[in-house]
Amino acid sequence: MASVVACGRVSQLLRAVTAKCGGCSLREYAPRPLHRALRSDEAGRCVGTGRRAYGSDSKKFTDELSVRYLDGSDSGIVVFAMNRPKAKNAIGKNLLTIISEALDAVKVNNKVRTVIVCSLVPGVFCAGADLKERAKMDQSEVGPFVSKVRALTTELGNLPIPTIAAIDGAALGGGLEMALACDVRVAATSAKMGLVEAKLAIIPGSGGTQRLPRAIGVSMAKELIFAGRVVDGAQAKELGLVNHVVEQNNSGDAAYRRALDLAREFLPQGPIAIRMAKLAINQGIEVDLATGLAIEEACYAQVITTKDRIEGLTAFKEKRPPRYKGE
Repeated sequence: MASVVACGRVSQLLRAVTAKCGGCSLREYAPRPLHRALRSDEAGRCVGTGRRAYGSDSKKFTDELSVRYLDGSDSGIVVFAMNRPKAKNAIGKNLLTIISEALDAVKVNNKVRTVIVCSLVPGVFCAGADLKERAKMDQSEVGPFVSKVRALTTELGNLPIPTIAAIDGAALGGGLEMALACDVRVAATSAKMGLVEAKLAIIPGSGGTQRLPRAIGVSMAKELIFAGRVVDGAQAKELGLVNHVVEQNNSGDAAYRRALDLAREFLPQGPIAIRMAKLAINQGIEVDLATGLAIEEACYAQVITTKDRIEGLTAFKEKRPPRYKGE
């Protein structure tokens, strides 16, 4: 009887994997009216805005979030840069909506290969929930709002392409939870990270109690959450909370620059293969090994019939770089 149940579980997961592979053939993104273009100078700075920016030519912008589609050799990299300086990038209703819309856009754009999440505010990644805004909410509004923030981090975590959090400043509470939802995290030595909700007599509510233990282990995650402890970039690297730690530079964007280097490493690889690898890892890590191997088999089956696989073999035979199209 147990084997029958197990087989049913595997079949269910395989159907889910096959269904999710539909995201490999995606329609083009039509720019949303909420974004407006910004001019840029040769150095990639935003002209006439007084805001920090990073090298990019294709930009979409709102007051609280810059969404930039890089071009040239960096085509395929999209940068989400939060920009609420007075609120330290705290997540309010408006920012929540804008990020969700931006995620919807890249999710259906098969030319997007990697998303970098960073900040335009010096010394800050994201301070978590907007407590001033929350204090004005009726008690009946708090639960639904937290659910929406949790759904956002889940959506970020389920994005079918690689995501990198560039933490050049403070990432606290929901800010760290957003970073934890990303596949890879890079931090500057000066960054500060912590799930500090217990100090406010609440608990992490956007996935922190689940993603932090998976990142650094159950016992250490409990210690950090129980104490509301904040760690710097070097400590975060030692704990396994971030993949890379870099010395902060004079521009205050060292983590972003390292994240961009990583994104450039991802670009040449087969895009469908990357999507399937992410799906296999994300689903497989939650089940037993036998089921995980079945998921891997199902994901592998999705790449066998692709034109990219044939291109990879042909390029290898001809001793040239492959030209993948995501087909």
